Amino acid sequence: MTVSLYTFVDLYSRALDTAAHVLAKGAQFAVANGATETEMLDWRLIDDMQPLRFQITVVVNYTRRWPARVAGLAIPEEIQSDLTLAQFQAAIADAKAGLAAMKPEQFAGRDAVPLTVAIGGDMKPTLPAGRWLTVFSTTNLYFHLSMAYAILRAKGVPIGKQDLFTGGL
Repeated sequence: MTVSLYTFVDLYSRALDTAAHVLAKGAQFAVANGATETEMLDWRLIDDMQPLRFQITVVVNYTRRWPARVAGLAIPEEIQSDLTLAQFQAAIADAKAGLAAMKPEQFAGRDAVPLTVAIGGDMKPTLPAGRWLTVFSTTNLYFHLSMAYAILRAKGVPIGKQDLFTGGL
């Protein structure tokens, strides 16, 4: 079975819907329990892990940058993690709009195009574009989305598996 890399545009858009959904539920819970939205964005699963704001930043940046990179388009600037909740929601909407503007033909024939990307400091692997998107980027995207979900669950936000998987339906 052949799967077009363009298929990941919808997958990434749904991940953004889920991020927006769990953030909104987290914000409602935080306010109802006397925490500010800023405090919520600084929640962590455990002290030595990155906070919620970092997890959402990675989700947004991966959905904006990796499909563009694989399609051979200009790579959008990264968002920073010091955003407010409203700014994160706006960044999610912007990322969705960027994905919605992508076309299948921009991904056609790009599966095997070699891309060299610097990751983790000194590492600069060269992999086929399809592998970057389907393995590296998507794995990281869902890891950080799951961490955002786990942080909110650990703090008592009333979300469940259904919110993680149907937030984008």
